[in-house]
Amino acid sequence: MTRSSFLAASLAAGLFTAGPQLIAAQQTAAQKPADKSTEWLIAAAVLAAPAPLRDGAEVRAWTADGELRLLRAGTNGLICLAGRPDETGFAASCYHASLEPFMGRGRELIREGIEGARRNEIRWREIEDGTIPMPAMAMVYNFRYPVADFDPATTDPATGTRLHALYIPGATTESTGVSALPSDEPWLMLPGTPSAHVMISLPRKQP
Repeated sequence: MTRSSFLAASLAAGLFTAGPQLIAAQQTAAQKPADKSTEWLIAAAVLAAPAPLRDGAEVRAWTADGELRLLRAGTNGLICLAGRPDETGFAASCYHASLEPFMGRGRELIREGIEGARRNEIRWREIEDGTIPMPAMAMVYNFRYPVADFDPATTDPATGTRLHALYIPGATTESTGVSALPSDEPWLMLPGTPSAHVMISLPRKQP
């Protein structure tokens, strides 16, 4: 999967601030995430997180009607979301709980049919007026695998696509030393805004 398609998938999940609808991954006849057991979904979802944080992460899964249900309570402040039921591949994302008001509001706006620049404008205004609290810094981890039918017990996350984001509200190139031009190096997305974040793409290892 290309960098752009993985970014689109993360955007559609409500993790980042703007973007197109989900771009489907490689076609497969495997079961969709909604058909998987709770144990499978938990084991797969936490692959997005660094290994030391997986056991303590809260895990949620998407329902067929686009809502989230709790699969496992967490202890370390990290929230992981398993893939959407309509995906042909598998995608999971984990983020620090301090970003939940921002992420939850993004999902709410998508359900209302508000996306793209308008969704940004609404959340930024709500951040600035104090309706949405934002942390000074918080991490988002994303993992995507090209097929839904894989074994989370044996799959090396390094063989999937991983595109992470470090949220630093208001960050600019001048304040961070991070370029705002997309590249293979870390780069700053939406610099100077309340949802500025450093995009970090990790190299994919061949299975």
